[in-house]
Amino acid sequence: MSNQKILQRGAEALIILKDKETITKRRIKKSYRLPLLDERLRRQRTRTELKLLEKISKIIPVPRVVEVNENKKEISMDFLKGKKLSENLDKFPMNRQKDICKAIGQNVAKLHDSNVIHGDLTTSNMIYVEDKKTDAKNRLSNNKKSNEISFRKFSGVGGRDNFKIYFIDFGLGFISQKIEDKAVDLHLLKQALEAKHFNHWHILFDEVLKGYSLSKNHKIVLKQFEKVEKRGRYKDKY
Repeated sequence: MSNQKILQRGAEALIILKDKETITKRRIKKSYRLPLLDERLRRQRTRTELKLLEKISKIIPVPRVVEVNENKKEISMDFLKGKKLSENLDKFPMNRQKDICKAIGQNVAKLHDSNVIHGDLTTSNMIYVEDKKTDAKNRLSNNKKSNEISFRKFSGVGGRDNFKIYFIDFGLGFISQKIEDKAVDLHLLKQALEAKHFNHWHILFDEVLKGYSLSKNHKIVLKQFEKVEKRGRYKDKY
């Protein structure tokens, strides 16, 4: 651990920078749990997150898994050289913020169409990375514009600004076909924007919904989302 740096200390895990290219997510022991139960839960959650990352890597941008150590309850992944959106979204010009949020909505749509629920959709779990490869493609030929637009539309790459939005931390993620679970995922994202990016959250969430309209079930999910919202407002009154 002497050459390693703790980047984040969460309730369930440590995020450790192993070197300039790799981070490790290590699940923390819980003293309030029976040792055998704690061991089993941490091992199970490590396996579940690994399976989710393997599935999701074919769908949207996520960190590449480098190594797994089930005995230590660790998953090592590529270190993303980007900007955490919770700390940087508000610093971008408004047009860029809107493009970013539309790309977020597209990513969520693709997850939900694959029946993946993130479980903790906040801008703290999203990394903005400049996409130099896409920028290079744009310079090669203007005749490829229509193909590039299609590529961006379905790969989590944002518009003319050439960026990708990586989703991280699927520790609370799971597989579900339930419309309710997808609606709750959207509800959590709306709450996160409202709390962290309160100056323009209405505008930003509208862009998320524009991106989410790519989902084949977006109309059904949004109807259920409205019901989830009403339940939340009802609880707030009492």
